[in-house]
Amino acid sequence: MDCFCEKTWSQSPQYKIGYCQQCPGKVQWPVEMGSPPPLYFNAGMFVFEPDLLTYSSLLETLKVTPPTSFAEQDFLNMFFRKIYKPIPSVYNLVLAMLWRHPENIDLDKVKVVHYCAAGSKPWRYTGKEENMEREDIKLLVKKWRDIYEDESLDYKNVVKAESGDLAPLTSEFSKDGAVHADLHQRNAPSAA
Repeated sequence: MDCFCEKTWSQSPQYKIGYCQQCPGKVQWPVEMGSPPPLYFNAGMFVFEPDLLTYSSLLETLKVTPPTSFAEQDFLNMFFRKIYKPIPSVYNLVLAMLWRHPENIDLDKVKVVHYCAAGSKPWRYTGKEENMEREDIKLLVKKWRDIYEDESLDYKNVVKAESGDLAPLTSEFSKDGAVHADLHQRNAPSAA
């Protein structure tokens, strides 16, 4: 689930009154504002079981849904609001939880980290953005980089073992800049 305590949500009623679904007991949802909003997930990490009926319904609903601030994330939350069940933060640690709700996190048990905070993407981490100088963030970025650099996990080693030399394919990609074997930092798209 997302954390409404972050500035990203500054235009939302949740942020304005200090309400967060991560700790709903801290600030009660005001009766005069109607029912509390449904739970809201960060669409960077969610699990669902696709089927053709859902696919068709998603496309039809998308055609008649006006644009919103958080595009596909708002749309997916709206579409799945009646069936959404949050997964524990141990399987989707939204980094803001470390500084907003640390009492809810046991870092030693975390299995999946969602690097969605500004400046947290491990492939371009500098440690200069707000909250990125924290030791827990540095530890998580280091773990990501250790896994990324672990050659035993590299798909190229598996493919080489199965199909021989990749040099012709790699050199073909390198012509247009898609593969750079000597780079330690990779360019990658980011939503943060």
